[in-house]
Amino acid sequence: MRSVPIVDRVTDAFFALDTGFRFTYLNERAETLLERSREELIGRVMWDEFPQTVETQFPDGFHRAMDEQVPVSFEIYHMPLETWFEARAYPSPTGLSVYMRDVTERKAQETTLAQHAAVVEAVHDAVVTLDRNREIVTINGATESILGAERAAIVGEHVETLTELAGIDDQHAVDIGRAITDVDVRNADRRQLELPYVGPDGDDRMAEFRFVPIEDNTATVAAVIRDVTDRHEYDRVVTSLHEITRWLLESDDPEEICAISVHAGSDLLDLPISGVWLLEEERGYLEPVAGTADAHDELGGLPRFNAGEGLVWDVFEAGEIELFDDLESVDGLYNPETTIGSEIIAPIGTHGVLMTGSLDPNWFDETDVDLISTLVENTRAALDRAEREQVLRDRTTELERQTERLEAVADVLSSDLQRQLEAVADALEDDRADEWEFPLAEDTVETTLDRTEGLVDDIREFARNASRVGTRSRLRLESAIADAVSESRLDEAAVVVDGSAVLRADPDRFSHLLETAFDSAVARADGDVAVRIGLVGFDDDGSRGFYILDDAAKIPPNAHDRVLDPTADDETAIDGLGLALVRAIAEAHDWECTVTNGDGGTRVEFRGVTTLERRLE
Repeated sequence: MRSVPIVDRVTDAFFALDTGFRFTYLNERAETLLERSREELIGRVMWDEFPQTVETQFPDGFHRAMDEQVPVSFEIYHMPLETWFEARAYPSPTGLSVYMRDVTERKAQETTLAQHAAVVEAVHDAVVTLDRNREIVTINGATESILGAERAAIVGEHVETLTELAGIDDQHAVDIGRAITDVDVRNADRRQLELPYVGPDGDDRMAEFRFVPIEDNTATVAAVIRDVTDRHEYDRVVTSLHEITRWLLESDDPEEICAISVHAGSDLLDLPISGVWLLEEERGYLEPVAGTADAHDELGGLPRFNAGEGLVWDVFEAGEIELFDDLESVDGLYNPETTIGSEIIAPIGTHGVLMTGSLDPNWFDETDVDLISTLVENTRAALDRAEREQVLRDRTTELERQTERLEAVADVLSSDLQRQLEAVADALEDDRADEWEFPLAEDTVETTLDRTEGLVDDIREFARNASRVGTRSRLRLESAIADAVSESRLDEAAVVVDGSAVLRADPDRFSHLLETAFDSAVARADGDVAVRIGLVGFDDDGSRGFYILDDAAKIPPNAHDRVLDPTADDETAIDGLGLALVRAIAEAHDWECTVTNGDGGTRVEFRGVTTLERRLE
């Protein structure tokens, strides 16, 4: 039986070359690898039979081994077999002995490990691996950043070095040790802890530690450490914002709500340059109602924004929160010279806007946007609630006032009719009844009927919801006065108008106000009466408005307030509703009505007419 050479029994491919690089021997594995038989290759030069190898590491490696008489090794990929081989050449005076080992599996493992290492190195989380002795085997670059220490000073040290560098207290260090042990002995598939630590700059921070088992030649546990300071702070701030909601909802004053919102943003979110503007609905502009001290300092006081003015108005109109990273690159600034570098503007529903700014560009991020969104939503809810409660209070007050006034109207009606009936009774009892004339009017029955009809009209007008007016239109004051005079008992020639103006009011109800005021003056006059109408609030510090001054009998000072309410129980009683109706219509427009004694007569003044404007002739 022929003996089999030892080299034919090894699993590696083996072939021998002489000093001319001719094949002198191949084992069976080499025949399979090269896909040629021994008979075909013995005595043949390797470079001639396999010219493709000239472009590989074979020539350089084999020449070096032969010339320097030193062993060489290199790795090469065999394309047809899709296999990695490790080539090792051993020189001798007569040639080379070459072994080719399949290392495809090892190369795949190395590739995988390299990929894993690259991933671990690229992640922002710190990754630390430990052996069974709790010594640090590897760390990634993020670990160096989080701890502020170099890799060489950490690798090979006990895990206690890591906890000491991170400033973790003893109790929490014990918790980390227990978590590592649980994972290492397979009491748990993973353990997770959230613990405070000290950053490289000495600041207090928060980290999430996750421990998982791994299978490695040396390491048994991996620790993934994530800095969660920002998330922890975000959760704290959100919780605090919800607590602030309770404060907001406890207030029913819109300005107080806005002040709470602004100062919560300043203190809690570190937004020192902040302000809130609310919409002034009647005049149509955004009015500043709350601001931080820094906002007043940097902006030189909070400005009022009219329609179309600046980013604040644009964002309010669009209804979506906006982040402006660099105001120098933004068009349409209200103040192009502003020192503000970046800002967030957030609409508070339809109520107004909150603005917060920084002197630095690119200061805010999406987290700031989210937190401010939460703050303004809570503020909106509080303002909605305050508005609803104010409406309820106003309705309750108005109902109470309406009840009182309607009761007084009934008194006026019954009192007037009672006086008429008493006059009739007195006349019927008179011995000269046959000479009696109709007592209900000084002149004619028609005049008395007109008087009664007017009383009924006044009562109908007063019985309406005094707090309600129709659509307000732009009116010329002189035209409205002329129309009212024509419907009143006042002589047109007796009216003098000082100053031309326009205002917005319900045309019908404003005309009724003027007509009733004129008739009241006529009722108090013994004969002819003159009326002067002028403007107020343009040349003094008071609110804008107008006055009606007559020269009829003066209303006594102690009756100035009482004549504005329907009354019939004292000497100041006036037939009908008179000035009480005038005040009801004025207050329905949100105007203030007062009665004083003017030059030679009575002055009825209306203030708070914010839409009143002078008109140039």
